[in-house]
Amino acid sequence: MKILVTGGAGFLGSHLCERLVAEGHDVLCVDNFFTGSKNNVAHLFRHDNFELMRHDVTFPLYVEVDQIYNLACPASPVHYQYDPVQTTKTSVHGAINMLGLAKRLKARILQASTSEVYGDPEVHPQTESYWGRVNPVGIRSCYDEGKRCAETLFFDYWRQHQLEIKVMRIFNTYGPRMHPNDGRVVSNFIVQALRGEALTIYGDGSQTRSFCYVDDLIDAMILVMSTSAEFTGPVNIGNPREFTMLELAELVIRFTASKSKLIFNPLPQDDPKQRKPDIALAKAQLGGWGPKVSLEDGLQETINYFKRQL
Repeated sequence: MKILVTGGAGFLGSHLCERLVAEGHDVLCVDNFFTGSKNNVAHLFRHDNFELMRHDVTFPLYVEVDQIYNLACPASPVHYQYDPVQTTKTSVHGAINMLGLAKRLKARILQASTSEVYGDPEVHPQTESYWGRVNPVGIRSCYDEGKRCAETLFFDYWRQHQLEIKVMRIFNTYGPRMHPNDGRVVSNFIVQALRGEALTIYGDGSQTRSFCYVDDLIDAMILVMSTSAEFTGPVNIGNPREFTMLELAELVIRFTASKSKLIFNPLPQDDPKQRKPDIALAKAQLGGWGPKVSLEDGLQETINYFKRQL
C-alpha cells in the first residue's frame, strides 16, 4: 500500500515509517521538522519505497495514498507550550486537512491521540469510557483540548461521512530517537544522569506514570490500523505497569552508574498525579496484544542510544 505518515520524522513517526518500509509498503513521510529530524529517517533514504516531504499539516496536502497515520503534533510540554496557538492549529486544522484528504481518497485514517485527553484523572486506571478532567484554559490546554477536538472531528467524519477511522490514545512512550531536550521525564533523567547533573523531580516524586517501550507501541499502532472497519476506538495503548517518579529516577541512576543526586522543584500547573491505562479493550480487539518489553530492558536500550548521541 501507499501509506502517508504525518509527523513521520518524529520519535514515534520514524519508528512507524521504519516498520512500514520493512513490511514493503510505499511510505510517504511528511514533517515540518519543528520537533522531528531528518536524522531520524536518514537511514531510510536508501529504500526506493520511502519518500520524505517537508510540509505543515495546517495547510492542505494533495497526494494519493491508501492509508493515513496522523501523528503530526509536538507531544512534550516544552515543545507544545513554546507556540500554543500553533499546537492547537496542528491538532485541529491538521485533523481537518487529513480527514478531508481521507474523505476524498476513501482512505482509512488513524489518529494518534493521547492519554492527556483524560487530564488529571479522578478514575484510576483510566478506561476509554472515562470522559476526563481537563482544564480548558490552562497552559497544557493547547495540547489536551487540541487532541480532544481532533477526536471529536474524527468521530463526526465517521458519523457524517462514513469514513473509516481509528483513534488510539497513546500513554507515555519512550525509546531511542526521543528528543534529548523534550522535557519528558525519561529523556530528562537519562540525559541528566549521563551528564552527571542532578535529576529534576517535580513535586515529591510520588506521582505515577506507566511507560511503554516504542516497539510495543508501534506493534499496537499497526494492529489498530488493521482491525475491522466496525472498530473505531478510541483504544488505550500503553503499559499498565505503574512507577513513581522516584522509582524511575533510581532505576536510571543505577543503570547509568551515575553519581547524580535528586533535586525537587514545584509541580507544574495541571500536571496529572496518576496515569495508568486500562488496556482490556486493546487486548480484546488486537488479538491479545500487550507490552512485551520491561521498563528495565527498555531503559537499557534508551540509555545506550543517548550515550551514542551525547
